[in-house]
Amino acid sequence: MIRAIVTGASGRMGRRLIALMQDDAQCQLVGAVAHATTAALGRDAGDVAGVGTVGIPLVPDLSSVLAASDVVIDFSVAEASLVYLQQAAAAGKPMVIGTTGFTPEQRQEIARLSQIVPCLLAPNMSVGVQVLFQLLRQAAMLLGPDFDVEIIEAHHRTKIDAPSGTALRMGDIVAETRGQRLEATAVHGRQGMIGRRSDAEIGIQAIRGGDIVGEHTVIFAGIGERIELIHRSQSRDNFVRGALRSAHWIVNQPPALYGMEEMLQAP
Repeated sequence: MIRAIVTGASGRMGRRLIALMQDDAQCQLVGAVAHATTAALGRDAGDVAGVGTVGIPLVPDLSSVLAASDVVIDFSVAEASLVYLQQAAAAGKPMVIGTTGFTPEQRQEIARLSQIVPCLLAPNMSVGVQVLFQLLRQAAMLLGPDFDVEIIEAHHRTKIDAPSGTALRMGDIVAETRGQRLEATAVHGRQGMIGRRSDAEIGIQAIRGGDIVGEHTVIFAGIGERIELIHRSQSRDNFVRGALRSAHWIVNQPPALYGMEEMLQAP
């Protein structure tokens, strides 16, 4: 049995985490944290998640509930997530982070704090996406530079960062496989007289609208043929299941920064 705190508990992912946690006999919710301006503060987390009373109120302060926990699961925003990790590290509590939109400096701070407590950071907690990452690496290696690469991602209208962390990870994989740096080769959107596409560039396009849960397409376009790798999330529950699986795993790991790959490959 692990005792878990959910941060970002009033958000889409936080609510689903709390809901599905009620069906996990090996995971107990002991804390639910939301931003200080959240209207639902003080309400029961289960009621907010739509699963009935669970006896855990939404609170604004992670430190007030940390002592009773084994792990923190975070789906908030980058700035808040970093503060939560600092508090978790000070208390010696492992953390699972599904939040995206971190700056390079914030990622460096996450790496530093992960030397104090184990931390699993993943832009996408879906097991299917992790398999797609492996297929993407293989495709980029086998097809080589003769195929142009375009990454298209689509999410709901309220997602605040673009491109998605998953799309950026996909771009990183292609760039790494080709011996490039994504920062030097990425092209984000196109408009006007852009000229001929360069051989090295990796196109990344973001779509925002409606209630799209998450879709990612990677196109390898050659002369006379193309290959498309596609992942579509039809529900947030696949992310939640990946996060819960990660939480069960991370509590038994030594301090380090982990990804979903290490967790899935563990015996």
